[in-house]
Amino acid sequence: MESTNTKSSALLLLPPIPHPPSFAALKAAYNAPLLTCLRAVGHSHKPASQRTLDIALPCPHLQNSSKVTRESLYALTQTVVANLYTLLCIISAREGFDVEGVDGIDVRIILLAYPRDGKSFEPSEGRAEDELEGPIVQVGSLARCHKRWSTVYSVESEQGEQLLKRFLSIAKTNCPVQKLRGGIVQVSPTQGEKDHDTTAQTKHHKHVAVGGTFDHLHIGHKLLLTMVAFTVDPTSATEENKAVITIGITAEDLLKNKKYAEFLEDWHDRYQSVHKFLHGIISFDPANEHPESAREIRNPGPNGHAVLVQYPSGLLIRYVEIWDPFGPTITDEDIDALIISAETRAGGKAVNEKRQEKSWKTLDVLEVDVLDADEQEEEAGSTKAQVEGVQEAFQNKLSSTEIRKMQAERSKGRSKV
Repeated sequence: MESTNTKSSALLLLPPIPHPPSFAALKAAYNAPLLTCLRAVGHSHKPASQRTLDIALPCPHLQNSSKVTRESLYALTQTVVANLYTLLCIISAREGFDVEGVDGIDVRIILLAYPRDGKSFEPSEGRAEDELEGPIVQVGSLARCHKRWSTVYSVESEQGEQLLKRFLSIAKTNCPVQKLRGGIVQVSPTQGEKDHDTTAQTKHHKHVAVGGTFDHLHIGHKLLLTMVAFTVDPTSATEENKAVITIGITAEDLLKNKKYAEFLEDWHDRYQSVHKFLHGIISFDPANEHPESAREIRNPGPNGHAVLVQYPSGLLIRYVEIWDPFGPTITDEDIDALIISAETRAGGKAVNEKRQEKSWKTLDVLEVDVLDADEQEEEAGSTKAQVEGVQEAFQNKLSSTEIRKMQAERSKGRSKV
């Protein structure tokens, strides 16, 4: 495998999430440390490939995730990840940080299964391989993994100190630690924290799919990919059918009419960007940067071109070149769940109509939020023009078209010099 640049710039250990994890609550808790870290990493003199910020997010509701279905944990987890990525994007838009370009900061949220009190720690049950693979990891797996951070940031609070102490007691690192001023982690005493959704029957999912162009990977893509990896249930050592993630990536020929098409990334570049991100939140092997194996296949017929990546636990990620809006969802009967954004709901419905025509089981369709700053960005003292400017910059960071447009403008500017 091509290097995924595991020499990360920084790791930020946040205190456990507020409850309920509304955007306002996450902003109150995390705005200050996130701003400090983004400034430090963004102003670093390191090469662009090393300007990475891994954000460890302790989630009490994930502590016993091995005992329930991932779907039962989906709604709360999606809300937390979406709100935190929204906050990151708003901070970046306001401060002018690049979190979307190849030369920008590669921000990744890592989900920690961690108790709120930091004491009633109960390691998950399962195979050794499962402990080394995310997107849900224990503190020990994070501390022992192959990633090497130049700086570890921690938040100054009782919970922050507990997490840092546990991390350092396990980690084999001498990297510097910087402690940051934190915010207020709000936990409502009137609302008991539920580990999982008990309001509806949920299913185990062994084969989860998503599709898209994934051009110039941005934070919206990262939310989608995180939830795809999250939704697939780990398999036991005795199960024959191992977990599969299918990522449909649109073929180049279908994108020729896109705006600024000359700045579209080719299929292999897009696959590698997607894999680099997924690998960053999945692989926590202590000794091996790349425990996975990969092979490229080119078979005749639809969806015949793919890169297959296998991890030691048996997890298979299929990166498939797709030539129509449906991809493998209507050629592979074994797929059982589809992750979409709320704005592509009609696409999920169309997929299931096609599957019904084949007398196949319909897919469980799970949504991620469309990230939006309109209702979130109400910074005290900001003028209407400033708020609108942040909102526009926010949307530009979540649009592959706008990213290509900026590249075109930079290219035009260089040609005049």
